This record gives sequence, structure tokens and C-alpha cells, in this order.
Amino acid sequence: MQLKRGSGILLHITSLPSPYGIGTMGREAYRFIDFLHRSGQRYWQMLPLGPTSVGDSPYQSFSSYAGNPYFIDLDLLAEEGLLHKEEIEAVDWGDDPGTVDYGILYSNREPLLRKAFLRHQMNPKEDWLLFRQRNCHWLRDYSLFMALKVHFSMVSWLDWEDRDIRLRRPEAMMRYRSELAEEIEFQEFVQFTFSDQWDRLKAYGKRRGIDLIGDLPIYVSLDSADVWTYPEGFQLDEEGRPLEVGGVPPDYFSATGQLWGNPLYNWETMAADGYEWWMKRIAATAKKYDAIRIDHFRGLESYWSVPYGEPNAINGQWKKGPGMTFVSRVKERFPQTLFIAEDLGILTEEVHQLLSDSGFPGMRVLQFAFDSGADCCHLPHTYPENCIVYTGTHDNNTLRGWLNEAGEEASAFARAYFRLDGTEDPVWRIIRNAMASVADLCIVPVQDYLGLSKTARMNTPSTMEGNWRWRLLPGRLTDDMAAEILDLAVTYKRR
Repeated sequence: MQLKRGSGILLHITSLPSPYGIGTMGREAYRFIDFLHRSGQRYWQMLPLGPTSVGDSPYQSFSSYAGNPYFIDLDLLAEEGLLHKEEIEAVDWGDDPGTVDYGILYSNREPLLRKAFLRHQMNPKEDWLLFRQRNCHWLRDYSLFMALKVHFSMVSWLDWEDRDIRLRRPEAMMRYRSELAEEIEFQEFVQFTFSDQWDRLKAYGKRRGIDLIGDLPIYVSLDSADVWTYPEGFQLDEEGRPLEVGGVPPDYFSATGQLWGNPLYNWETMAADGYEWWMKRIAATAKKYDAIRIDHFRGLESYWSVPYGEPNAINGQWKKGPGMTFVSRVKERFPQTLFIAEDLGILTEEVHQLLSDSGFPGMRVLQFAFDSGADCCHLPHTYPENCIVYTGTHDNNTLRGWLNEAGEEASAFARAYFRLDGTEDPVWRIIRNAMASVADLCIVPVQDYLGLSKTARMNTPSTMEGNWRWRLLPGRLTDDMAAEILDLAVTYKRR
């Protein structure tokens, strides 16, 4: 699908305001869609929606299909009679509306969902059985996987005490499906509820003219239903432990590289059936969103492979990915889906060729433009139309934080390039330049529109603490701000 000129805002669901510790698919999500509409925006971009594990990263999920239970709105459940308002208000949700406290959520949220489940059992919705039937290809295994994790105290499936169920032996599968039937049904209910609320939110966005851009992480978590269910698709030993894991070599973000720890794919096995595992995964993602950003696109040409057990990503090597064979299959199966290639990192001529052959729009990030000289592809005057410009991504500092911390040479270059002469807020001046560029799409993190400092940063790569926690305070997105953004969108023909 062809990219059309427009603009949007990057804001993850977790960052929305709510009185219950984390952003949800409730009232504030609808209000944000209204804000986007008033601002003349076309897109809402967000991070992956899956249930998160240790570290709370949306890029490390228990499933590439399932939705995060944290995003289920409790007030909507109360409206349906599945919860009582006093039950919700009796819970400790923390005392800092600007930060997600994942420890509190982990302890206090699930008991409410279990109460809702018990009430649901007494009077299920009409489409409950239909949801289970339509999603059985992933829901059946995922719900068993999560029930088993609860049974085994939430440890990784590689450490489950029963080797027979670790290796999915038929007798063990049948026995646990019977023993854990109630827990399995609870997990199915959670996914049904997520799907119901998500579909309503997406439909509202469509009515307001807002399309949703979602992320397709290139890798899945080792501790996931995906790997447990389909071990032959990954580079694992006989016990399911990875032989090598993913990451990137030393780069802009880290001198020791980024060691993600995700198991690597057995691309030869996956190619044998036309990458059907991937096709099903992409189909589910395309159902959630209107456009899909393929995370770490360069890993499809070649990927950084690190021996399992290494302390960092230095001692890895590049290995060939499936390349255009895979991309052609994706384009053939999903001709009406808009794909965006996250073509950042260490790029080679082969990666540039793959992007060109794919026809997918790539990414440009303004914060990367001033460390690499006057011929850097991230400088606005170098852009092709078929690309997306970002002032920064979820992995970058905020724009104000970057301006305050950039090196002297990069800072001077940026000041000269954007004519940051004090006549306009420098953050707003840079946003204006991004909107004015020929890039078909301009995406700005909400933190940059608010002019926030580095304390509002979403993620610092290669660190484990303090990430994914920033939240938008209530009332910050005003009508005046919407009018200012609308003026930019109209001026630069992005409305």
C-alpha cells in the first residue's frame, strides 16, 4: 500500500493518563484520538501491545498474538457489571500519576480481573464462544502456556519442573489441559476482554479518521508461547535452550552492543512451508493495526548472532537472513497492508538494496542527523518522499533532552542547520522542519510536542532499570496545543 502524506503522534498505551496506575483502552485513549483529530493528525503510533515479562519491555512478550492485561480498562468492566466501582477504588494504585509502578500492577491488578472472570462465567457474552473458535490457532496454546506459568510460579518454561510438559509430550499436554482447565479459561477470558476493548477503540479511531501504526518486533521472547509451541522454528538445542541469541554490535547507543537475548530463527525450516508461522503472525498484527512498522528490518538481510551465555554483544557475527525471498512472500500475502521498515543501525549496501527492492518506506531520525556530517541521510534536505521522519523514537532521548546533552560539535551543527537563533523555541523549530520536509509521513513523540526534558524519556537501550515508565499527566494536551499542531499540519499539507 502506498504511503500518503500526513503526520501523527507517537504515544504508547502505557503512557496515557488513568487513575489506575497505567494507561488503558478506556476513556483517555478515546480522548487522545479526539485530540489527534482536532490536531489534524492522521496516525497514532504505539509500541507492541503484548503481555510483558521481566523488565516490562513491550519488545519482550509472552506472546506475539496476545494483548497485555494491563491495558484492559477497569471502568469499562464496571460499566458491564463485571466489576464494582468500590472494588476498583479500594486498590492501591500508587501515588505518582507520572510513572508506571509495575510492581504494584503485578500484585494488585490481576485479582480484579479474576473477580470479573467469575461474574463473566455466570453470564458470558454472546460472542465469547465465537472469539475462542476464531482464535484457537494461537489462543489454545497461549492460554495453556500462561496457565502452566501460573502453576510453576511464573518461572520460564525452560525451568518448569516437569520435563514432559516442557517438551510438549502428548500425555502431559492432555493431563495439564484437564488439571488447569479453570485457569486456562481465565486466560482466554482476559484475551477476549482485551480484544473486545481493542476492537471498539480501533473502530472509534476509524470513525475519527485516525489510523493506528503498530510494531512488529523482529524477534520473540525466549520465554514465550511462540517458542514453546514452535521450537523447530528457532535455533535451539534438544532441551529448548538457545544456541545463539540476537542483538546488535557496538553502536550509537552502547559501546558493548545490545544483547537482546532473543532466540534466533531457523530460517531454513521456516522457508520450507513458505514462512507460514510468520504469515499467521503478520495476519494477526495486521488485524490490530492499519500500518505495521517492521522492527529491526536490517535483520532480514543479515542479523547479529551472539553465542548464548555471552555477557554482552561484542563477540557476535553477521549471518545471512532470508532477504527478499521473505519480503516478497510478505508483499504477496498482504498487498493491502502498509509496512514501514525500521532501517536504523549499522547499514550496508545489501541492506539499502533490500529496502529499495521492498518498496517499503524507511525511517529518518533527526537526532541521528548531526553526529555524522553534512551528507548524513537523516538530514531533512536528503530525504526521499517515501520515508517517515521522526524527531526521535522510543529509544531516543526527548528532543529537549538531546539538545541539552548533545556534544558541542553536533549542537553547533544543529543550531546552524535549523537556525536556532532564539526567535522560536528550538524544539518547536525542529518539529516545524520535520513537518516541512518532503518525507511522506512525520511522526513526533508526544514528549516533544510538550517540550519535556530527558526525565520523560521512554527507554534507554542496553539498560534494565527505569524504562517504559513515563506517563502523560492529565490535562497536558490542551485545545491550544491541538490548534498549534493543526496549524503545522495545514501549513505543510499533512492534514
